[in-house]
Amino acid sequence: MSRPAATPGARMNYLIKGRQETGREELVAHWFANHMPAVIKGQETAAAKGRMHASRYIATLYDADRDGNRPWDGVAQLWWEQPLPRPDQPHGTEPTDSFQERAETYIPWATTEYVVIDGSDRLPVNPLTLNPPFPTTRSGFHKVTSLVAAQEGVDYEAFYAHWLDVHVPNVKSVMEKVGGWRYVVAQSVDPANEQYAGMAELYFDDASGWKEFVSAFEPDGLEQWTAPANGAFLTSTTEMVGIP
Repeated sequence: MSRPAATPGARMNYLIKGRQETGREELVAHWFANHMPAVIKGQETAAAKGRMHASRYIATLYDADRDGNRPWDGVAQLWWEQPLPRPDQPHGTEPTDSFQERAETYIPWATTEYVVIDGSDRLPVNPLTLNPPFPTTRSGFHKVTSLVAAQEGVDYEAFYAHWLDVHVPNVKSVMEKVGGWRYVVAQSVDPANEQYAGMAELYFDDASGWKEFVSAFEPDGLEQWTAPANGAFLTSTTEMVGIP
């Protein structure tokens, strides 16, 4: 297959972790009810004034692993015309809402997105009818997110080329064999200054699809650039939709 085309603009990711004293349900409640509506309104206001704004806004909630650990509670993703600059201080340093009072501070992570297998028709958007239409939620899938860390001193040009030209076709082929229906890769715009070199997201009907994928997948050499101990595999079954 040819190299996948990049999604125009930049996908900004915000990895979210609740504070130690904050319960998971409490964090999610304030994220959905208090923070997401404010973000939606902010983007609508910017658009109405002709200013740069996000065209999409989706948040994923991550599950705990079998030992009950959760390196990240979730990630918010917003699609912009261009990467946003890193702020002088992390978001939430001075909390502006109840969500930021309960979350660790967070920073934007700019990535270039590649949609390898679309599958967006399997991710319906159902606006709410008895409340404001957005944010809303969706489920009915098993999503696996790989946060990919790079080895120290890596040649990012060679790493990213292998990822797109060798690893992506390999993963795509296995996904198609086992019934995976959405596959998206995002590579860091400035990898040398980020915690992760990129992110891969794979969607299946249920957990059995992921198990079949793991059983069928054969390494293709990407591991020569990666540092698995510094990365993470996260599963999720729920997304919150702010701007579809």
